[in-house]
Amino acid sequence: MSSSLQNPLALASRLLLAALFLPAGIGKLTGFAGTVGYISSVGLPMPTVAAAVAAAVEVLGSLALIFGVGTRFAALVLAFFTLVASFFFHAYWSVPADKQMVQQLMFFKNVGVTGGLLALVAFGAGGWSLDARRAER
Repeated sequence: MSSSLQNPLALASRLLLAALFLPAGIGKLTGFAGTVGYISSVGLPMPTVAAAVAAAVEVLGSLALIFGVGTRFAALVLAFFTLVASFFFHAYWSVPADKQMVQQLMFFKNVGVTGGLLALVAFGAGGWSLDARRAER
C-alpha cells in the first residue's frame, strides 16, 4: 500500500475508534445512575467509582485519539479497559442460550476493537497528530 495513505488511514482509525468510545463515555456521564446500576448488576465492587473511571477512560481516551495526543498510552488504556469490560459485561458463556448470540457478538466485537487499539499502540498516531507535531520539535 502506498505510504501516502498511512497518515489519512491512521487518522481514520483514530476517529473511528473514538466514535465508539466517546458516545459511550458521554452516555455514562449523562446516565450516571443507570451506569452505576448496570455495574452493580454484574457484582463489581465500588460501582460508583467504577462508573466514574469508565466514563473518564472513555471520554479522555477518545479525545486523546481524536487529537492524536498521548495516543499510544491512551490506546493501551482503552485496550485494557475494553478487554476487561468484555469479560464482565459480555460473558456469553454464562447467560441463557437465547441471549448468548448477542453477547458473543459483543464480546468478539470488543476483542476486535482491542486489536485495533493495540495496532495504534504498536504503530502510533501517524503524521496527522499532535504526537507527530511534538516529535518534530
